[in-house]
Amino acid sequence: MIGKLKGLIDSYGEDFVILDVGGVGYQVHCSSRTLQHLPSPGEAAVLSIETYVREDQIKLFGFRTDQEREWFRLLQTVQGVGAKVALAVLGTLSTADLANAIALRDKAAVARTPGVGPKVAERIVTELKDKAPAFANVDPAVVHLAGAVDDQRAPRPVADAISALVNLGYGQPQAAAAIASASRSAGEGAETAQLIRLGLKELAK
Repeated sequence: MIGKLKGLIDSYGEDFVILDVGGVGYQVHCSSRTLQHLPSPGEAAVLSIETYVREDQIKLFGFRTDQEREWFRLLQTVQGVGAKVALAVLGTLSTADLANAIALRDKAAVARTPGVGPKVAERIVTELKDKAPAFANVDPAVVHLAGAVDDQRAPRPVADAISALVNLGYGQPQAAAAIASASRSAGEGAETAQLIRLGLKELAK
């Protein structure tokens, strides 16, 4: 099993790179994001590798970091997500953005991936929501609030305030973060109007 390859970039294909390792050219499939960050032909590169062995072929997938490879594996634990879709997601979102999107239940961000419809995006967010916070760099309180809103467990004024900010054109993650902060400032029992006012102040900072 190949776990890492270090060599010289030989050439590029549409979704792969040929990596020359000691005179042997390995065809390694990568996300568009990874391909964009690799150097020019003739220069050195190191890739973390995931090896797929099938009856009729051996396929190598390459990643710039071990964390990206871990997300490639995690994504494929979701029903309906294979290697092709997992690479497309990683080509659209960085690992940090993907972790944040899942932690904040931001289905729209995941659905921006070509070939990923709303249903698959929802499955990714729902099935990986317990694993994403470990990789995310957002306030745990915001993650908790986003989950409560998504599961319809959030207090009515909080849910209404987030909805109001979304209707004003702010993204769901931005709105949830602003209202989480507003809720901390205002304390329990705050009315919707007060939360919206404080939330808008947060967004204006």
